[in-house]
Amino acid sequence: MYFRGPAVGLTFCSLYLAFYFTNKYVLSVLKFTYPTLFQGWQTLVGGVFLHICWKLGWVEINCSSRADIVAWLPASAFFVGIIYAGSRALSRLTIPVFLTLHNASEVVTYVVQRIFLREFDADGYFWAVIHLVCSGCYKAFQKSQKSSLLSDIDQQYINYFFSVLFLAFASHPTGDLISALEFPFLYVHTFHSGCCASGIFGFLLMLLSLKLRSSPSPAFHLSWGFLAKFPDVCSWGGSSCVYREDGWMRRYSRAFFVRIGFSMMPSSKPELLLII
Repeated sequence: MYFRGPAVGLTFCSLYLAFYFTNKYVLSVLKFTYPTLFQGWQTLVGGVFLHICWKLGWVEINCSSRADIVAWLPASAFFVGIIYAGSRALSRLTIPVFLTLHNASEVVTYVVQRIFLREFDADGYFWAVIHLVCSGCYKAFQKSQKSSLLSDIDQQYINYFFSVLFLAFASHPTGDLISALEFPFLYVHTFHSGCCASGIFGFLLMLLSLKLRSSPSPAFHLSWGFLAKFPDVCSWGGSSCVYREDGWMRRYSRAFFVRIGFSMMPSSKPELLLII
């Protein structure tokens, strides 16, 4: 357990960084700001992969109780609010600001800085607040359902498929579906790669998060959650200017994914990472 714990935690931190990096690239650089479609795609990928893992026997899902599923639907609605508002907020705010608000720590510092300094996006902060409210309601509802027979993985399974259906129906009234057809990068491979990577990273991040949460010590999950956010905040202190320069973003994104690829190869040589 001594070796497995740090390995899972470090992988969690890497996927956390990769997930938000990829999402920010699609939302802010490619400007695919259609959350009903983007989040619908992510939850579809997560739901399909989770269903496959269930059929292969890698995870255990027990959603046989219709009463428990119906009782959980309000939480799934909060989950949709979390991912929809989070996508809206992340598309307009820098990663450090978003994660600070998301983590509900040092909120006053960042809000004051953004209000009195040169950078303040009212819409971004509005959706960040909605994201926080939905997150709080979701966690409160989750804790109130202690008598439910649904496990964490059961709840996430329901969340995925509820989100896919809800966001699919909402994509037309919100105008996202029509606007996406005019998206300039709709047939560009970098957009397709970003969407695929985002969906896969999100699914793996969810699995690892549940694995860490199942640890006997609550502090173990909380400590790795904090460490996962720390590199994002430190690495993207100047992300506001980086995300406004497509050349810089392409270079950083290419370097990042190459580093991730090399890090997953057991025989990778550190000196190769210095090429980019």
